[in-house]
Amino acid sequence: MSPQPTIGVLAVQGDVREHVRALESAGARAIAVRRASEVEQIDGLVIPGGESTTMDKLVRIFELRDPLVARLRAGMPAYGSCAGMIMLADRILDGHRDQQTLGGLDITVRRNAFGRQVDSFEDDLRIRELGPEPVRAVFIRAPWVEEVGEGVQVLASVDVGGADHPVAVRQGNVLATSFHPEVTGDHRFHQLFVDVVRHA
Repeated sequence: MSPQPTIGVLAVQGDVREHVRALESAGARAIAVRRASEVEQIDGLVIPGGESTTMDKLVRIFELRDPLVARLRAGMPAYGSCAGMIMLADRILDGHRDQQTLGGLDITVRRNAFGRQVDSFEDDLRIRELGPEPVRAVFIRAPWVEEVGEGVQVLASVDVGGADHPVAVRQGNVLATSFHPEVTGDHRFHQLFVDVVRHA
């Protein structure tokens, strides 16, 4: 692996440019992925926020689903934010009837768990892997993790009504957040992912 890994950002829908900028600032070469041929050129994948049902449909229309699933099953590192977390989850609650995911994370996610667009909020999270400074997390129609499998590490949770709900998780080389670190200018989560790709 070169010191500058090539990381693809799934570019069928969502906040692609913000992730590209964050990855480049973290030392990666970032490319937009829209074609199956581009899936073979990348060392890792970021799935951005957006609308998970739309993303699922477009991934199938553009014939990206099978090559992405194959690379993820072969161990390609991946990071998903918000809708990207849903796309990487093995199981969904409150999904549309025919909604599919790419899988890769042994988690069950609940779509729109925090509510609608008007219920968007920000919070400061302590994530040990990112250092002592809190992470300003932006939640927009965000999911949360309802259940985690045995091999999944919870990096951060949010208290809702006295119950902790995981909002950042890692399983091996696959990471996911309910929130959008690409919009805050704090690129530590992207730096963590670039380091994961480098060492994969």
